[in-house]
Parts: sequence; structure tokens; C-alpha cells
Amino acid sequence: MATVKEQVKEKLVGTEQESQSSGHTGAEYYKHAIKDEESGEYYLTEQGFIDAIAPEGEDYHKIKRDQYSILFSVADRNKKGRIGLQEWSVFNNLLAKPDAEYEIAFRLFADPMTGQVDFEGFKEAYARNKTSDTIPFNWDSDWATLYLGGKKHRHSMTYPQFAQMLRGLQGERVRQAFLHFDKNGDGYINPDDFQRIIQETAAHKLSDHLLTNLPTLCNISPGSTISYANVRAFQNVIREMDLVELVIRNAIAKSSDGKITRVDFLNEAARITRFSLFTPMEADILFHFASLDQPSGRLSISDFARVLDASWHSVSASLTDPIGIAGSAEKAVAGSESFLKSMLVSAHHFALGSIAGAFGAFMVYPIDLVKTRMQNQRSARVGQLLYKNSWDCATKVVRNEGVRGFYSGVLPQLVGVAPEKAIKLTVNDLVRGRFTDLKSGNIPLWAEILAGGSAGGCQVVFTNPLEIVKIRLQVQGEALKAAAREGEEVTKRSAMWIVRHLGLVGLYKGASACLLRDMPFSAIYFPTYSHLKRDYFGESPTKKLGILQLLTAGAIAGMPAAYLTTPCDVIKTRLQVEARKGDVAYTGLRDAASKVWRDEGFKAFFKGGPARILRSSPQFGFTLAGYELLQGLLPLPGEHPEETQGPRGSLEPVTGLQEAKAPLPYLRSRNALKIILDLDLGFGRLKTPEGAARATSWMGSRSAAASATPRE
Repeated sequence: MATVKEQVKEKLVGTEQESQSSGHTGAEYYKHAIKDEESGEYYLTEQGFIDAIAPEGEDYHKIKRDQYSILFSVADRNKKGRIGLQEWSVFNNLLAKPDAEYEIAFRLFADPMTGQVDFEGFKEAYARNKTSDTIPFNWDSDWATLYLGGKKHRHSMTYPQFAQMLRGLQGERVRQAFLHFDKNGDGYINPDDFQRIIQETAAHKLSDHLLTNLPTLCNISPGSTISYANVRAFQNVIREMDLVELVIRNAIAKSSDGKITRVDFLNEAARITRFSLFTPMEADILFHFASLDQPSGRLSISDFARVLDASWHSVSASLTDPIGIAGSAEKAVAGSESFLKSMLVSAHHFALGSIAGAFGAFMVYPIDLVKTRMQNQRSARVGQLLYKNSWDCATKVVRNEGVRGFYSGVLPQLVGVAPEKAIKLTVNDLVRGRFTDLKSGNIPLWAEILAGGSAGGCQVVFTNPLEIVKIRLQVQGEALKAAAREGEEVTKRSAMWIVRHLGLVGLYKGASACLLRDMPFSAIYFPTYSHLKRDYFGESPTKKLGILQLLTAGAIAGMPAAYLTTPCDVIKTRLQVEARKGDVAYTGLRDAASKVWRDEGFKAFFKGGPARILRSSPQFGFTLAGYELLQGLLPLPGEHPEETQGPRGSLEPVTGLQEAKAPLPYLRSRNALKIILDLDLGFGRLKTPEGAARATSWMGSRSAAASATPRE
């Protein structure tokens, strides 16, 4: 568990995802290990190893979790039936190798003394693990002889030789199986025989959709049988699944409607391949299985997913299947629960954002008050200037009104923070989403500016009434002081009195200036903030920025946004403040701008500019820090279920044709099993009805010999 110091550092400077560390390796080990009461040492049993390397609830395609016991025999180097921390670390180090899949398969069969695969031992292991009714395989065939030598000249295989043999093994199994069913030697087999061949040789790699519809391959050509050419073309499509997917993705990316035809596929294949050209029959087979219920011939990525993705499952249930109907009902219930949950999450975020926003506004409110009073000061009244500068203003507020004077009108500000932030962020996200490219995730700069400007414009509808009330309360202190000095009696007004006095129309006085301030502010702020995070600080899906980085990005983005919009803020303040006796009165936006220019000069438009900068940057920081803190203190239960799954992540994506997100070592474990199962699907499965003996029992005799031999 991370210390308090580490947690604080993570929040401040951010985090970046890295590969599996030794610390995580140990954590996984002790999570599933049990303690030996005699020695006090921890060890993994076979079941504990399976739980660690293949957690429940993941998608392992057609591989059963108990078949991971094969990998246990590889990790159990001393053949004691248990794995210590050192052996677990060695196995994890093996998984980190780029060719781990083949090396694991090699170690499963290799002699620990010679470091090579002996033919007799390999053949014995194969015989013990294969299922009883599997299609026979001839290890004395010409193909096997090329790798292993003839009967009189057998030789052991090194790791590179063994890996290359496994590479071509499935093709030879299919060839021999075809000859086994082609009784009359005419080069044709029945669809049912073809289905059995593929189910025995590749069921662990193919989707349910493909396995169910294998007999329909006979429909791609006249007749009711399947030729060897059909079988070989089908096998080539399976073998080149990754290349097929690449071609499909590229072709669909260029399609206007996200669908392609057979012609589109072949044209794109010609563009991006040089040596692996697809034959017409291979293209026919691919489109046949992808378009079984799409007679139009134009297919989308979801149509191909059920062919290329082994984890694909049908989302439609048969109307005659009561289980399917129940599934639909469960789906509807799950959908309503998902909607309610999303509403609850949104409300939770809104509440935390409101509290954090109010906190940020409260912390910088004294700066905002000084800014407002400096902007409202008319230098035309010679000899009546109340403040020389912002510092002078702050000291006089403390002297004349006390510390509480800094928070005059703070209540309307706190009330208005929540809707202001909600409206601004929601509109910005909606507009950005409308113009964001879904494939690349990019958005043009003009769209970012439009999104920010739209967000700033929409918030004025709600925030202008609160602004005018806040401003009048902020300057009320100096008005009362000035009236007392001149012997006048002025009653202190409350926020509700100001609202009733102004009325609905009066609450929107200065809205045009407020609009001219907030639209450019957000149009500058949001794009600048986004680009600073991504381009300067390197935010990415694998790198989470810390509070200090977010604060810096927000502060830098807020500086030009705040200062450049100061003229509009000055005019808004002048329009919204109630003019006192002797003050210049303004009738509108243009009138205020012309009179300020005439009476006070250009510099007057930037009164309070530095104060706006000093207010915006820390306000963002306080708001963000408060939000992060509240998320940690008041989390919504169940909002992030993936956090309970540990750092492993999901072994496979939820839908097909996506990059797997699990760490490479765990993907390689599964891929190693796929290679081993190319030999026979029986590897790792129970061999007796009672379930007492596993497929790895063939290691017993070798274990005894190995244990009697001294090891380094």
C-alpha cells in the first residue's frame, strides 16, 4: 500500500503507467500464496498459480482456466508440486521476453539436462495429452521427418528448430486430417468432416460464429462438398487474421459509410501488402462468413468482428429461446440501472464540483473585491480618488471595514459558482464532441475556440444576475464610508433587496458587456489549457497529470484570457454598479466605452487587470485541489469498478477488433497456451472422470529423475 508521502507526490506531480514491476510481481504472489506452517515460507499451489496467472471473470477465448496448469509445470522447475517466490519471479521474467510464447512451449517439452527436445519424450508427452477420439496424427510423416529426421536418424530439436516446427504444425494436422476423411482420394470431404477438422485443430482460436457455421463453406462453390483448396484457403485466412484485420481497418477508414465490399478489400490489400496477396477464394471465404445475414455485400467492422475476434458473442437472442428472452429482460434492467448509475455519478460530480468551486471562489474573493473597486473608481473626480493602487485599496478595506469587508457579497458568488461551472463545462464538452474526429480524437483549433466561446456565452444567462448583485455588494462598503464622511445617511442593502429593486430586467443590466467578456475569455482559456496539458506536459491515456501540472497549465492559460478581456470587464463593472452622487452615469455599452476613453484614457480599460490575473490562476488551483481532495474523501461507491481488479486490467477488450489492454506478460501466457493447443486441445484437461489426474501427469517420471539429479 502506498504511503501518505507517495500518495501526495502522485497527486502533485501525476503518474505514468509503467510495465509490471517487481513489487507488483511479489504482490500477486502473496495474494494467492499459502503459508507452510512448518517452515513459515509461502508457496503457490497449482490452483493458486492458476488464480494468479488467469484470474476468474476474464475472457480467455476458448481456453479453459484449468488448462493453465500446463504453465504451472513450466514454472515448477524443481517439480515439487509447489512454486516459491523465486520460481514465480523467474516465470514472470520469462513472460517478459518478446518470444515468451514459444519459449514456454519449448520448456514444456525440453529435457532439463540437455536443453533440447528429444523426439521420444516429445511423442510420449503428445500421446499422453491428446484426447482419445482425436483425429490421428502421423509423427513418421514426410513433414515430421524433415524436422526430426527419419526413424533411423532421429535428432533432438534446439529451441529455434522446435519453434519453427510448431509454426507449421497446424497446417500439417489439417492436411493429414483431410487425407484421413478423403477416403476415395478425390480431393473432397463432407462439410461435417470439415467442421470436425477445424474444431479439433483451431477451436481455441476461432469465434462461436465461425465454429457454428463451418459447414456452410460448401456454399461458396457449386456442389455439397468441400475441396482441399477450400480448406487450405480457409486455413490461410485464419493464419493471416492480423493482416486481414489491418486491411479491413484501412479500407473502412476510407469508406464514406463505414462499410466495404469484396472489391474494396482486395484493392486495399493490393495497396498495403507486397508478398501476402490474398487469393480470390480467400476473399470469398472471408466475406462469406462475415455476410451470412448481410446479403447486400457491404459489411461493417461489426460484421467482420464475429469472424476475426475469438471472444465475439452474439448479442441477439432467438425469440423461441426462453433463455434469450430472459437475457433481453436482464439487458433492459441492466440498461435502466446503467442510466440511473450515470445520473447518480453526474449528480455526485456536480456536487463535488460545486463545493470545490465555492471553495476556490471563497479563497480568492478578496482579490476579486479589490479588482471590482479599482475598476469602479472614477478618476474624473479630482481629489476624490479613494485608492492609489490595488495594495492601497486592500489596506483601506482592512482599516475601514475590517477583514470581513473583503467578503462583502460573497454569498451570491458562492451560489453562482455551481451553475456557472456546470453550464460552461457541459457546453464546452458538447461542442467539442460535435467537432471531434471519432477515429483520431483530433479537433481543429477553430472548433476548440468555438466550443470555448459557446460555453462562455451560455453561462451569461445565469451568471449576469449574480454578478450584478455581487458587484453592488462589493462596492457598498466604500459607498457607506463615503456617505458617512459627507454626513449623508445611507442604508445598508441586502442581496434580496437589490434583487427586488432591480427586477428581472435590471438583473441583466450590463449583460452585453458580460457576454463580450466571457465569450473571449473561454475561447482563449479552454484551447490554451487543453494544448498546454497535451503538448507541453504530455498528458496521455498512460500519463496522468498531477495537481501542480494542472495548476500550472490553468494559471498560464488564465493569464492571457483574464488580461485581454479586462476592458470588457471594466465596462461591465461600470454598467452594473449603481452610480453615486457626482459619478458619471452610463446608458449602455457604447456610451460607457466612449466616456471611459474620453474621461480617463486608454489605461482605464485595464484597471484591475493584474488583480484579474492574480484571481483567476489561484482560483483554478484551489478549485482543482479541492475537487481532487473531495474525490478521495467522498468517493462514490462502485463508480470505478476497474480499480478493484488490480493493476492487471482486462485480459481482452469488451468488443472485438480492438487492441488488448492487459499487460504483455499475461497476454503471452494465453498466447503460449494457444501454441501448445495447436498440438491437441487435450493439453491441460482432466484425463479421468474422477478428475484425479491432470494432463500434466506425463511430467511425473521426468520429475522423479530431475529431483534425483543435483541442480546448480
